[in-house]
Amino acid sequence: MIAHSVDDPFYYLHNFRQVLRWVEQRYADLLDAEDQAFLLQFARLPQPAQALLVRMVMRKGELFRDDRLHYAEIGDTAQAVAPLLSLGWVCAEPVLTLEQLFALLRKDELACCFAGHLSQPKATKARLLAELQALELVERPLHAWYAEAPVRILHWRLQPLCDRLRLLFFGNLYQDWSEFVLADLGLLRYEQVSFSRDSRALRQRADVDLAMALHACAERLEQGEAPEGLVLLLGRLVSDNPWLARRRTRLLYAIGQRCERLGDWAQAATVYEGLAHPQARIRRVRVFERSEQWERAHALALHMAQAPANPLEVQALARMLPRLNRKLGGPPHRRRASAVQELIELQLPLDSAGQGVERAVRAHLQQSGGEVHYVENTLFNSLFGLLCWEAVFAPLPGAFFHPYQAAPQDLHDDDFQTRRAALFEACFAQLDDGRYRQTIRDRFAAKYGLQSPFVFWAALNENLIEQALACVPAQHLKHCFVRLLQDIRNNRTGMPDLIQFWPEQARYQMIEVKGPGDRLQDNQLRWLEFCREHAMPVAVCHVRWCEAVA
Repeated sequence: MIAHSVDDPFYYLHNFRQVLRWVEQRYADLLDAEDQAFLLQFARLPQPAQALLVRMVMRKGELFRDDRLHYAEIGDTAQAVAPLLSLGWVCAEPVLTLEQLFALLRKDELACCFAGHLSQPKATKARLLAELQALELVERPLHAWYAEAPVRILHWRLQPLCDRLRLLFFGNLYQDWSEFVLADLGLLRYEQVSFSRDSRALRQRADVDLAMALHACAERLEQGEAPEGLVLLLGRLVSDNPWLARRRTRLLYAIGQRCERLGDWAQAATVYEGLAHPQARIRRVRVFERSEQWERAHALALHMAQAPANPLEVQALARMLPRLNRKLGGPPHRRRASAVQELIELQLPLDSAGQGVERAVRAHLQQSGGEVHYVENTLFNSLFGLLCWEAVFAPLPGAFFHPYQAAPQDLHDDDFQTRRAALFEACFAQLDDGRYRQTIRDRFAAKYGLQSPFVFWAALNENLIEQALACVPAQHLKHCFVRLLQDIRNNRTGMPDLIQFWPEQARYQMIEVKGPGDRLQDNQLRWLEFCREHAMPVAVCHVRWCEAVA
C-alpha cells in the first residue's frame, strides 16, 4: 500500500481506495452482499462522485447542506452527487425533525422559515427551538418546512456500511477515516508486519456483527442511556472470540464506572464482580466503601491482600485497609512506613530556573563527574522496545489490522504478555547470556525511525545506548522489563527523570527531580519502591531556588 502525497488534490480519494482494496483482499469472506455490491459499484463511479462520497464519509453526521459540499477539485456538486442519488446512497429529500432542521439552518433562515410563528424572532436559536418544540411539530422534508429554502439537504445513507469497513480496516471505531485518508503517511515509517489469514481478529461474519453491536452499546452508554438496560444487552452479546471478549470487558468496566457516578452502588458492584479487568476488584472495594458496606469492603480487601493481582492493588490496599479498619472500630492498623530514599538536597541559582528544573539539576550534577542524561521514561522503554522488537510486532490474531499501525492493538490488554510468553522469554534469555547488547545495537541500526510504542528515537543516540549497556547490569534491565510487561499502561511512565553514568566504573544512578512544591506521584512512588526492592541505585533530588551570591 502506498500513501499519496497531499500535493495531489485527490490524495484522500486515492488513500480511501487503498483502504477498500485492503479490506476486500483481507476480509473477502466476511463481506456480505451489500458490502460487496458497494465495493463493486464504488469502483465504477466517476471520480467526482467518488470524491464527494469520501468527503461526506469523512465529515461528521449524515445530513449536509449542498452549499457546504463545494470542493474545487470535485467541481459541480449537483453533477457529482447525481450518480449517488441514482444508487440511493444519497437521498435529496430526507425527512427532518425540528431538531435536525435547527442544526442545519442558519438563524436568519429559521426566522424566514417560521415567520409569524415566533414570539421573539431575535432570540437565541436555543430559545427559538424550545418555543417550537412545545408545538410538537411532526417531522417532514425540507420543502414542507420551508418552501423557499435556499439550499438542498442531502442525506448520506451508507454510514453503517462504511462503519463496518472502517472497523475491518482499523480494528476499532474510535479512529476516524481522516486519520488515514487525510494523512501524508510518507512522513512516517512502519514495521512491515506479516499479515496472514490466521492473524485476523475477526474470523467470521458473526464476529463483525457482534463488534458493531458492542460499538453501538458503547455509543448508547456515551449518550447517557441507563446502565441497567445495557448490562442486560451485554448479557446477550457474548462470544468465545478473545478479541471481542476483551472489548466486552472494557465496556462493562465503563458501565460500572457510570453506575458509580450515578450512585447506583448495587449495580456497580454487580458489574465489577468477576470482571477480568485489572482495576475491577479495587473498584468493587471502593463501591462497598462508598455505600458504607464496611464489612464487605474489609473482607474483600483482606482477600485481595492475600494475593494482590498487580502493583496497583498493592498500593490501593495500603490505603484502604487502615481506613476500613478504623471504620469497623478495630485497633489502629499501621501503614507500612515508606522506604527511606536516598535524598539529594540542592540549592540552585534562580537564574537557572528558566531552563527547567530537570535540566538545571543535570547541569549541576555533571560538574561532579560522570555523564548525566535527561531521559525520564524514554531510555528503559526504548531499550525494552529494541530488545523485544520481534515479540512486540508478532502478527498474533487481533494485534495488527493494517500496515500503518505503530503498535499492536492489544498492547494494553491484560493478556498482552501471556499471548507472547515464549517470544518474550527468548528475548529475556539474551539478558542472561549477554547477547542482548549486540541485539540492541543491531536493532537500533536496522529499525531506526520505524514507529514503535516503546522506542523514542528522538531521545536516543549511539553514545547513550552504549553508556547504558556498559553501566546498567543486565539483571537490572531484566527487572525493569518484566515490571513493564506486568502493566504496560501504568508502568511505562513514572520512571526517574535523570540517569547518571560513570562508564569507567561501569555504574549508574537514576535521579527523580522535584522542584519547590512538587510531590511524588503514585506511579513514581511505585517505581522508587521497585528500585529499592531490587537494589537499583536511585535518588530523589529536591531543589530550592536561591538568589545568586555576588
